[in-house]
Amino acid sequence: MADNARAKRLADLIREVVAQKLLRGIKDPRLGSHVTITDTRVTGDLREATVFYTVYGDDEERAAAAAGLESAKGILRSEVGRAAGVKFTPTLTFVADALPDTAKTIEDLLDKARTSDAKVRESASGAEYAGGADPYKKPGDDEDDAAV
Repeated sequence: MADNARAKRLADLIREVVAQKLLRGIKDPRLGSHVTITDTRVTGDLREATVFYTVYGDDEERAAAAAGLESAKGILRSEVGRAAGVKFTPTLTFVADALPDTAKTIEDLLDKARTSDAKVRESASGAEYAGGADPYKKPGDDEDDAAV
């Protein structure tokens, strides 16, 4: 079992090598400049690597990029093995990153909250306090306190 620092260094190297190879070495038109490698994770035994990617475009382009990455998996793995110099080159698994979808969902929820806050602010603009500006009794403010 390798230490976590070594797995992290290998993951960083894999991310860099795969990104460079996709940018300059792969001639597949499905893997143009719209594929971005976002993260890479390597198991503790350094046998398997998961490469997370995003694709700029619609669902059809995402499906084409996934097929292109699967077809280029062998070339990318051999390039990683050449650059890493480890005894066993990790197998590569490509997973579409859910981060952009999650960010869009969060942004939609924040927009909803902003409109809700604007409605509350609008309805509260002409309102008055129910018990006055300061509804709490303070010592010495009321004559009834002296009688008690």
